[in-house]
Amino acid sequence: MTCSVKKVLLVEDSVVVAERLIEVLRAIPQVDLVGTVDTEKAAVDYLRLKPADIVLLDLHLKQGTGFGVLRALAGMQVKTRVIVLTNYDLPEYMEASLNLGAEHFLDKARDLFRLSEIMRDIIAGECVQADTSCHDS
Repeated sequence: MTCSVKKVLLVEDSVVVAERLIEVLRAIPQVDLVGTVDTEKAAVDYLRLKPADIVLLDLHLKQGTGFGVLRALAGMQVKTRVIVLTNYDLPEYMEASLNLGAEHFLDKARDLFRLSEIMRDIIAGECVQADTSCHDS
């Protein structure tokens, strides 16, 4: 079974957090970190030009918000999976994120350790789907 490499865009305005997330991502086979941006506009512009398979998304950015990125993604033709990582673990933020299309909502302080597992599950799930579809024909 072969799995395609997943293009990941990191949207994070904290340099320290971004560096930590980059370390986590580089340790995962099948992940290609294609960019790191720190504003809503930069994220939306990037995704319009070069769609990513997965977006790791902070909600509070230098300019704009992750909610704006989620709204923009909803209007794009490409299916992008979104994992929200935030310091603002509020129920209303989680509900809004999930309603706007995020698949996961993680608290940076408490849930960061789950990121590798979630990424691996996404990749493995898509590998299984791709492998199954090849055998169905």
